[in-house]
Amino acid sequence: MQKKGSFPLNKCFTVSVYLRCVCQVPSGHDHAHHAAVLLDRCKGLEMDAVAVTEEGKPYFFKGDHVFKGFHGKAELSNQSFAELDDHHHLGHVDAAFLMHFPDRPTEHDHIFFMLDTKVFSYYKHKLETGFPKDISEVFPGIPDHLDAAVVCPAPDCEEDSVIFFKGDEIYHYNVKTKKVDEKKFEGMPNCTSAFRFMEHYYCFHGHQFSKFDPKTGEVHGRYPKEARDYFMKCSKFGDTTDHIERERCSRVHLDAITSDDAGNIYAFRGHHFLEQDAGNDTWAAATIESEFKELHSEVDAVFSYENHLYMIKDDMVYVYKVGEPHTHLDGYPKPLKEVLGVEGPIDAAFVCQDHHIAHVIKGQTVYDVDLKASPRVPVKEGTFTLFDKVDAGMCGPEGVKVFKGNHYFHFQSMKIMLMARAIPAEHKTALELFGCDH
Repeated sequence: MQKKGSFPLNKCFTVSVYLRCVCQVPSGHDHAHHAAVLLDRCKGLEMDAVAVTEEGKPYFFKGDHVFKGFHGKAELSNQSFAELDDHHHLGHVDAAFLMHFPDRPTEHDHIFFMLDTKVFSYYKHKLETGFPKDISEVFPGIPDHLDAAVVCPAPDCEEDSVIFFKGDEIYHYNVKTKKVDEKKFEGMPNCTSAFRFMEHYYCFHGHQFSKFDPKTGEVHGRYPKEARDYFMKCSKFGDTTDHIERERCSRVHLDAITSDDAGNIYAFRGHHFLEQDAGNDTWAAATIESEFKELHSEVDAVFSYENHLYMIKDDMVYVYKVGEPHTHLDGYPKPLKEVLGVEGPIDAAFVCQDHHIAHVIKGQTVYDVDLKASPRVPVKEGTFTLFDKVDAGMCGPEGVKVFKGNHYFHFQSMKIMLMARAIPAEHKTALELFGCDH
């Protein structure tokens, strides 16, 4: 059986639902990269490898391309890891992982790539001296032509380890002693890629995934699940998708979040939103199109003021009166510049309870806009330098929550947020806000 990601010489092949014809030529000839193609992960691609960078951003590899993060277009991998092409024409990556062991400074935060019989070690996107090397030299006892690999620190594993996958063969490699324990993970599908994310372990097979115990390979709960529901920002899903669970447990960042005057919470991501009624612990999910049809999808920021939802998309503002159903106000959308005096796009906006000041975050600049004034004029409140940008923000009785990636950060007030010089404790959005336990 042909190895995943590899293609016969002088043969044309297809990738998923997008057809492309690529010819690889024998060694000694010029290598032309695959033409820039419309690789669409929302069509159900099987990824070759997944690795989380030292910044915590997942990279999904397919052929000679990489998807950075949970949404966005594919890029050629050699734009970030050029030497992969210098030494080995990059048609695919077999396996990849971030070695994250602080007590091993010579390897800590190095990204390792396995390609056929070779291993490449990168630190801050630069190839380490002496690499590539044979896999058997760097990881003795580990076979070539791997399918997947994932780091497993203690106590997740008995010792700090790397788990390598090849077919149904599992190898636990002890990074300190270099001892290899071969195991059988009964009941778990063969992994085409794997990674550790938010202290959980995921085995990808096709465009589905299973969460597994790294010690035993046991899979608990209802698996497999659809990878596009949880690890990608896609607008359409299969009929079997549990939309509420998907939106609660998705690892894709929120686009916006707010609570209205009654205490109902709305959280927006892509084409969908979650709603939790005040005094109710359960969440409901729906498409933005179904409740806010004029908006269609994908907002930049949302805030609530005087029983109205101000929904900002690009440089336009849509306003809805809260109700069943929500009512779109006549005369909207209007330009953001006209409504708030700020040029779009913006990253977040929120109003704290019983106040009439909209706090607007654009990059690292925070503006205050008096919503009772006419005309409304933004006043620079300060700079927020803990992050280069934020994804969303909301304010309530407990203070301000700022959302970045899969986490949110709590500040007791706007003043404390702007004065902060250290990033506060991170909170897991899926677990601590939406109650997702996996």
